[in-house]
Amino acid sequence: MAYGAADEERRRAVRRMKALATGLLLAVALVYALAKWAGAAGAGGWTGFVAAAAEAGMVGALADWFAVTALFKRPMGLPIPHTAIIPTKKDQLGQSLGDFVGENFLSGEVVRRRLRSVGIGRRVGGWLAEPGNADRVTAELSTALRGALTVLRDSDVQAVVGEAITRRADAQEIAPGIGTMLEKVVAEGGHRRVVDLLVSRVHDWLVEHGDSVMSAVSGGAPGWTPRFVDRKVGDRVYKELLRFVTEMRDMPEHPARGAIDRFLRDFADDLQSDPGTRAKVERLKSEVLGRGEVQDLIASAWGSVRAMIVAAAEDERSELRMRVRAALLSLGRRLAGEERLQGKVDGWLEGAAVYVVTRYQSEITALITDTVAGWDAEHTSKKIEAHIGRDLQFIRINGTVVGALAGLAIYAVSRAFGG
Repeated sequence: MAYGAADEERRRAVRRMKALATGLLLAVALVYALAKWAGAAGAGGWTGFVAAAAEAGMVGALADWFAVTALFKRPMGLPIPHTAIIPTKKDQLGQSLGDFVGENFLSGEVVRRRLRSVGIGRRVGGWLAEPGNADRVTAELSTALRGALTVLRDSDVQAVVGEAITRRADAQEIAPGIGTMLEKVVAEGGHRRVVDLLVSRVHDWLVEHGDSVMSAVSGGAPGWTPRFVDRKVGDRVYKELLRFVTEMRDMPEHPARGAIDRFLRDFADDLQSDPGTRAKVERLKSEVLGRGEVQDLIASAWGSVRAMIVAAAEDERSELRMRVRAALLSLGRRLAGEERLQGKVDGWLEGAAVYVVTRYQSEITALITDTVAGWDAEHTSKKIEAHIGRDLQFIRINGTVVGALAGLAIYAVSRAFGG
């Protein structure tokens, strides 16, 4: 517990009030003495009333002085039981305070009732529905996102992303999914454009590299055949190959195209149902994922994604920030106007708050108890007295005044009935 300049100022105020209360006690004692002297001197019956009031005022002042002093120390240093309550009962007070907070502030029903009366969902919705507030939240979210991406080390994220992708790919068989997709593509004719492109490229390549094709065919002929025969065969093979590709390019119903369709349908079926084909695909997948180039590609993707997100978060007119702002405004309007959504949000918040207070109630109350237990007893007593001692001195003053009035009333009643 820190004891600062403000506490010292409070202690000075307490000392002033103590002096005032003690001065009042001395004043009534002096009045009592003077009243007794005046009565003995024959000043009249009024001295009895004054003396009775002063005497009762002294009793009240002394009783309240004892009560107030007993809170913080032993009156006059005497070991009177049940005195110096705060220093000696500090730990019990801390335990009682922790129990009080736990029972009256950290109970699930209290938290739920309080949150329900606040209507957080409606209030948050009304606040978010204001464009300025939505802009502010968007800016804060962008700042937080940039900060998080800046703090994260690329090597750590790349390792996590690479490991996650590899693990997920290893754990999931891809052949059936590829087969299903291929079957759908073939059924819808989506592969035909690919076939058109490939056939067209093959045709153009044959036209451009005819000599290479004929040389390859001639070079593969036996050495005992005449060269003009080799050239004739090469030229014939080239022309037939070019004719075949040209017809396949120009004829949508070419038999070769039908063969390709049947092959793809059979392959799609094998990918889904043939164990051998599926096993080969899995081995190929493992080999591809195990290559260093693929792992480097997966890891490097994070750098591009991070740069893209940071740039979008910094640009106030980026699509990302505009969409976030629009989503916040839409959410705010819905929260402000839809009671059903308000009820859902309030229910989530209430459930979360109740879960926290019920699960961690003992830890929270233990924090109060342990903190109070760790305070120095004398220092704690001084701290508390500095904060409430001034009000306690009013009790002494009130005790003096009330005691005097009570004594006067009792004396007057007893005189009235012949006492």
